[in-house]
This record gives sequence, C-alpha cells and structure tokens, in this order.
Amino acid sequence: MAVTALAPRTAARAPATRDFTNRKNMMLLIQLRWIAAFGQIITIAVAEWLIAVELPLRSMAMVLGGLVTLNCVSWLWLRGRTGVSNRALFLALILDVTALTAQLYLSGGTSNPFTGLYLMQVTLAAVLLDAAFAWALVGFAAFGFLALSMFNLPLALTRPTPDLFTLYVIGTFVCFALDGALLVFFLIRITRNLRSRDEHLADLRHQAAEEDLIVRMGLLASGAAHELGTPLASVDVILSDWRRMPQVRGNPEMSEDIEEMQAAIRRCKTIVTGILKSAGEARGDAPIVTTVNEFLAGIVKEWQTATPGATLYYENDFGADVPIVADSPLKQIVFNLLDNAFEASPGWIQLTAKHEEDTLSLEVRDAGAGFTPEILEHLGTPYQSTKGRGGGLGLFLVVNVVRKLGGSVSARNLPGRGAAVTLSLPLQTLTVGSPRHDG
Repeated sequence: MAVTALAPRTAARAPATRDFTNRKNMMLLIQLRWIAAFGQIITIAVAEWLIAVELPLRSMAMVLGGLVTLNCVSWLWLRGRTGVSNRALFLALILDVTALTAQLYLSGGTSNPFTGLYLMQVTLAAVLLDAAFAWALVGFAAFGFLALSMFNLPLALTRPTPDLFTLYVIGTFVCFALDGALLVFFLIRITRNLRSRDEHLADLRHQAAEEDLIVRMGLLASGAAHELGTPLASVDVILSDWRRMPQVRGNPEMSEDIEEMQAAIRRCKTIVTGILKSAGEARGDAPIVTTVNEFLAGIVKEWQTATPGATLYYENDFGADVPIVADSPLKQIVFNLLDNAFEASPGWIQLTAKHEEDTLSLEVRDAGAGFTPEILEHLGTPYQSTKGRGGGLGLFLVVNVVRKLGGSVSARNLPGRGAAVTLSLPLQTLTVGSPRHDG
C-alpha cells in the first residue's frame, strides 16, 4: 500500500458520489411519474364524465400505458446499478416532457390549462442536471409548447357549457396547486439528496488533504531514513567493538548499558526499514501470510524486546485463530499505539485482543493523564496532542491506515485515570485472498 497512491483514489471517488446521488434522484423521478400517471387518470375521468369533454381515450390510454411501461423499465434498470449519469437523468426528463406533450396534443394543445406542467419539468432539470443538459431540456420543452400552439386536437364538448372561461380558470388553479405541491415536496427531497452529496464530497476533499499530508510526510520520512541508515550502522559497529574491549567485558554494568544501546539501535534500524518499505523503497518483501494470534504475539515480543523496562500486559481473548495477511503498515499502527501509551504511562500498559462478530478489536490501555476533550473531539487530526507543536502525528497515521482497511478508531478516558484506544478492523479485509479496502 504505497502512500503516494492514496490521494488519486480519493479524488476518483467524487464522480461515483455524484452518480450515487443521481440514482436517488432517479428514484424520485420514478415516484413522480407514478403520481403523474395517477393524476392523468383522475383528470381524464373528470373531464370526460363531469365536464362532458370528448377526449380520444384510446390514444390517451396508449400514452399513459407507455408512461407506466417506462416507469417499470426504469425501475428494473435501476435495480442493478449503483450510480446514474447526468445523461440518463436528462433522457428520463426528455421522455417525461414527450409524454406530457403527447397528452396535451390530444387534449386541446395550448388551450389546455395543464400546459403549466412544463414548468415543473424545467425546474427539475435546473436542479438535477448540468447546465448544458438543463438548457437543452428548456429548448425541448419550448419547442413542444410552440408545436402545440400550431398542432393539436381541439377539445369538443358533448353538451353546452355556459362559462368556458370559468372552467379554464379552475383548470389553471388545479394545475398551479398541483405543480406547486409536487415541486415543494420533491425539491425538498432532491435538495436533501444534493446536500448529502455535497457533505460527502466535502468529507472526501478533507480526506484528500489529509492523505496529501501523509504523502508529504512519507517523502520526508523516506529521505530521513536514507540519511539515518549510515550513521546507525556506524554506531552499531562502534558499540560492537566496545563490547569486545577488555575494560567493558570486565564491567557488567557497562556491558549491560551497551547491550541496551544496541537494542535501541536495532529498534531504530527496524523503524527505518519500515519507513522505506511503506514508501515503496524496499521491493521484494511481500506481505506475510500468518494468523491473528501469531501476528499479535510477534508484535508483543518485538515491542518488548525493543522497549526494555516496559511492562506490557497482553490479554488475548480472540479465540479460534484466523489466517490473515499482515504487512508493515498494519504492524506499525499497533506499534504506534503501544509507543504512545508507554510514553503516557511508563508504569504499565495493556493490550487486549477480541473477536467481535467479524471484527478484530484491539484495545490499548494506559494509566496516564488521559486525553483532553479537544483531542477526543478531533481524534486523528494532525497536530492535536498534549506533546505540543509537532505532536499527534502518530495517532493521525493510525486513524488513516485503519480507515484504508475499512476499520475505525475510537478513544475514551477511563474512570479515575488513564485512557483506552480501540482499533476495529474487519477481518474480511485482512483474511487471505481478500482485497484490501481503499476507503
């Protein structure tokens, strides 16, 4: 999981978010079409039997049947898709305008008060579509209206009606009320969908900014690791020479001090190697196929070896073992938590592993001063730390790596004193043969 590949993946998710929102809006259009079909049936029945308007019922029923068929096909088409393009929304609105134009042609053209329904289609286009598609639909609706003024089947009354103007005003009022009610109802829901999309896009932009910071940190760390490699090797050689000197071999205290220094040097070398692997500098070291219990036991042993004098209580409640694929970043996030806990609580720390449903839960407890309310509120945000300027990057990296694995990080203060940080990692992303989650 090279760190430089994170930001492009985040940027690529923005179009997918828009398509998913378009899918929800297409569902709203399908609901609106059902309401339109039901409304047409009522309107045709009222005009035919109460107002005594002679309508071409067979032709209007065919248009209505086409509208119902379109809705059923749209619903079936939508079931197998996770996203819908702007072009598909535009086509759906074009077909709705076409059906409306056909019904108006069969029922008086522009003399029909329900021509005001064109405005609803135009409003929906302005809200749902890109500018080019919206203007195209405006032109299509305007052309339909203009065509109706020249070509239409005039309304014919089967019995004399004294006040046609009053009927026209009533029809116009019904159209206005229906148009307004549907627009308010559906625009509220469409606006909610768009607001949800914008919030998600804002989250993606924020995540991209964080990942860009990780990239820059990775480049800086990689350069520092290259520079540190030579002096660390030199110090290790010098310490080995000192251990062979008679003055040191005859002094147990000095020998023990040099041994601790060499352990610290080995730990630094391990960290440098891990940085180079994560940055993609070391090729040929593939992720290790292991098990949860073996992986955790190895981490505990390695951390205790690299941190002499630390008291770590390890409690494994995972149960039946599960094969997983473990790589350097996964190990590093556990090391970061243990290091942070030890720094806050040199007396003792505790690591607990549990198997909760399909999740590996790792909890690290300490007896330190705990987190401040600001750190708990902005958990995982860089430079949020009690260590002052430059602190908080360890937990920031932990949160981002865990998020890439599809997991989550939570923190809380313990009653009395101390704090606990919990990692929840879905086993599906860790087990052998499963692709890693990209967030």
